[in-house]
Amino acid sequence: MHALRTCPTPPRRGYPIPLVFVTIATAALPFDSQFRVDSPTRMKQRQEEVEGMDKRPREALVEALAEPEAASAGSERRYTKLEEAMEIKSLRRIISAYLNYPDASEEDIRRHERSFRKLPPSHKALLSHLPSKYQKLRRCVSVNAYFIMSMLQAFEPPLDMSQDIYIGEDENLPKSHCSENDKWPSERNICSDQTLPISGSNTSDSEPTSSETNKLTDQSFERTTKEEEIHMDESTVEKFSSSVHPKGLCNGSMDDLKIVAGSDACCSNSSANGRETPHAHDWMDPLTRLHVPLVDVDKVRCIIRNIVRDWAPEGQNERDQCYKPILDELNHQFPDRCKERPPTCLVPGAGLGRLALEISCLGFISQGNEFSYYMMICSNFILNYTQMAGEWTIYPWIHSNCNSLFDKDQLRAVSFPDIHPSSAGITEGFSMCAGDFVEVYNDESQEGSWDAVVTCFFIDTAHNIVEYVETISKILKTGGVWINLGPLLYHFADSYAPEDEMSIELSLEDVKKVAFHYGFVMEKEKIIETTYTANPLSMMQNRYFTSFWTMRKNK
Repeated sequence: MHALRTCPTPPRRGYPIPLVFVTIATAALPFDSQFRVDSPTRMKQRQEEVEGMDKRPREALVEALAEPEAASAGSERRYTKLEEAMEIKSLRRIISAYLNYPDASEEDIRRHERSFRKLPPSHKALLSHLPSKYQKLRRCVSVNAYFIMSMLQAFEPPLDMSQDIYIGEDENLPKSHCSENDKWPSERNICSDQTLPISGSNTSDSEPTSSETNKLTDQSFERTTKEEEIHMDESTVEKFSSSVHPKGLCNGSMDDLKIVAGSDACCSNSSANGRETPHAHDWMDPLTRLHVPLVDVDKVRCIIRNIVRDWAPEGQNERDQCYKPILDELNHQFPDRCKERPPTCLVPGAGLGRLALEISCLGFISQGNEFSYYMMICSNFILNYTQMAGEWTIYPWIHSNCNSLFDKDQLRAVSFPDIHPSSAGITEGFSMCAGDFVEVYNDESQEGSWDAVVTCFFIDTAHNIVEYVETISKILKTGGVWINLGPLLYHFADSYAPEDEMSIELSLEDVKKVAFHYGFVMEKEKIIETTYTANPLSMMQNRYFTSFWTMRKNK
């Protein structure tokens, strides 16, 4: 089992994201793949294999096919304690956002219930079905939370999350636990439609008390009936209940069950399908969980919608609109691909990894690059831990009561993945690399390394889009192609973050002028209409008229 290559990951404004690899075996080999993580203080500048592969015992274990080349001492970049502490703090916050999902969702439901109680009796009588709907929402949240907890339990952080850290101007200060009020850097919005400022967020008004959030009601796990129109089968409920029993109730009945909103609920180490489930990590302990702004939990909800876009049958239409034109163009540009020496393709902004995987299935050595740990944690789980198509169920549309034709549309279940990733026929060498695109690939070793670069809903995530275009030109081989599809909804436009982040916002005409300056020649261009993580049954559909092009690097 081979990794494509390692990549240097310099710090992004002082917050280094360690190198993370998702390495998937070829379809002809048994499936065994893990995050491949280099030590954060010993990043390799260049090597042909990932060193020290984690050979965990599994059925049909895939052995490494070659020994990695040794890296010279001069090729290492050592990170300071401050940089590592800031990365740990950032990752803790992201994990806490996932852990806070059940509590934040419960508070939303309670807000709906408070509004209902304020109605006059005659209006309540007209809307007598709403209390039942709120209970259904709780059951849907429970299923989503089960998936999130399973995903987090499978995640192996690239850093020692047990460290006590203190972040101040002097990195030699004594270490202690982080304060919840410490300021955080702004993060790139993983959703497509706005910038989410982080610093200075206050959640005191919206955070429920501990007594409110530790437990949901007994009624929230009543048996679902056909009239309720929630397609939650018994296996789903059983799977979830096996991981949410409070301590001391692991042998209790469904009637005695109370859903616990928190990671301390997991006391079973096997799921309904008999698969071993890892014990909860120390960093999932509720006592160490941070209270994060609700905007962070919104990112978790965005991830749930992105699962539909990339990995659910319901997202097929959106994938046909966005991914199919790219895949068809790659087929057109590389008609005579050689299995012995496949062309290489980089996918910056790879998200949950579906497009990068589809490119690999075409016969390319494909590498996805992703900045967001929200995305990487989820893509790692789907790519490396799913065992069959349709294994998981989520309820992605429950967090908005607006623009629904019917309640059943809002409450409908979505199963995923639509394919089993390891059985998809990928090309050996498929990998995912974590880090800021410019800082990971703006390295001499990357110059002229790629036959193709594919960007889908990506280039408008830049602070400086000129830098993106320059980097793409730098890493492409002469004669290589850049295929792009996406709008220009600049993520840092109209940002009012305290640090006044740079945002260069160009028209499409100016973007093309910049590309021509860096040696690109336009070969194909058109407008493609599409959506992004859209609910196909919603009364409101935001549509993008995206720019699709193929440019070739001529110099």
